[in-house]
Amino acid sequence: MLSKIISDVDAFVWGPVMLVLLVGTGILLTIRCNFLTWRNLPWAIIKTLSKESRTKNRGEGDVSPFSALTTALAATIGTGNIVGVATAMVSGGAGALVWMWISACFGLSSKFSECMLAIKYREVNEKGEMSGGPMYTMKKALKNKKLGAVLGWLFALFAVIASFGIGNMTQGNSISTAVHETFGVSVSTVGAVITILALLIIIGGIKTISKVSSVVVPVMAIFYVIAGVIVILGNISNLPAGLSMIFHMAFSVKAVGGALCGNIVASMMNAARYGVARGCFSNEAGMGSAAITAAAATTDHPVRQAYINMTGTFWDTIVVCTITGLAIASSGVLGQIDPATGEMYIGSALTIAAFSTVLGKVGGYLVTIGIALFAFSTILGWEYHGEKAFEYLMGTHKFNMIYRIIFSLVAYVGATQTLELVWNFSDIANALMAIPNLICMLLLSGEIAKDVKEFQKTIEEEKAGK
Repeated sequence: MLSKIISDVDAFVWGPVMLVLLVGTGILLTIRCNFLTWRNLPWAIIKTLSKESRTKNRGEGDVSPFSALTTALAATIGTGNIVGVATAMVSGGAGALVWMWISACFGLSSKFSECMLAIKYREVNEKGEMSGGPMYTMKKALKNKKLGAVLGWLFALFAVIASFGIGNMTQGNSISTAVHETFGVSVSTVGAVITILALLIIIGGIKTISKVSSVVVPVMAIFYVIAGVIVILGNISNLPAGLSMIFHMAFSVKAVGGALCGNIVASMMNAARYGVARGCFSNEAGMGSAAITAAAATTDHPVRQAYINMTGTFWDTIVVCTITGLAIASSGVLGQIDPATGEMYIGSALTIAAFSTVLGKVGGYLVTIGIALFAFSTILGWEYHGEKAFEYLMGTHKFNMIYRIIFSLVAYVGATQTLELVWNFSDIANALMAIPNLICMLLLSGEIAKDVKEFQKTIEEEKAGK
């Protein structure tokens, strides 16, 4: 009974109202910022990849601009990029990929805005570390102080709950299941390894997490993208038909199928619903989580770092999710029956089947390793998000070490138990985090637009200086 109620609430909070609120906020912020978040994306990508972004020369903070981005990316590039894309394409048809792209375009402005505000209103704690995120923005920036205090407290509470569920247990479970199915290692062994590794890294705090993330995230993303490109090239003759099917299914009012779609038939509404939901879930734009990490960055101006953090949505959805989507669309396995189970390929099995069309058994191993690395890095990134929210609720950093130890141990529970109730509950907390954050961004949209337009002069000067 309880699990049915939780499941229904989960379906409601991730339903049309939430998705309209997420994308609608992104659309409004994009327009209010005069489309500067789109126009400056190439500049932001160049800045992100520059040598300067790896240093702490410009301004104050705990970690370099690049490390702040990769730690935020560690939390967002996860199983959603492999399993989530496959799930969206089965439930919403191949056209779901187009709606992931559309939600990501407007998600750029949401990600930019929450990160900019978090840096602008961050504080230095008693330990001398940066503390920031939507909860501090709500407390300090909103004119109605009572409303700001309530929204900030609720955001922090939901962030702590989500960190244990979506950021920890579900990831641990994805790793142990994938490794057990592919390599036959017991889930308890995998759980123990995850817990020990997480504890060793997390104990060191943001500096250690960011050091590991700034190496692991780019390496694993490049490794996965290269494998995906090989699969797409191996099925290149199917790619034109695959792309045609993706766009046809994305905008067809009536339910349609496609030659490369097997048993899947879907309409535009279905494609939009699953594409937007999985897109928002994967890149977390509008959730406020990435803003917590952005606040730790060394920068001389909130807008500068916000542009760097904004590229996270581009890397996550436009690059990594697209690779998964095109590999599946060109492989011919979408909507086909898995001979091993007698049922349609879904989730990670679909992505593994797509990669295996070109890479054989190695494809399965590569996807499993990808899932394990992506999910483990998510655990690290979310630990920092949860820790800072926990620090906000407690009003001091003194209990952070207790949080770190409990968080690492919970990963073992996640790896060894399938707790659907916990998953749905944490999924709800993840959606509920977004609500105070979106309200805050809408109330401060005028301030965001003003700061963006003022900083544009600096960008123009830097471009001219080249």
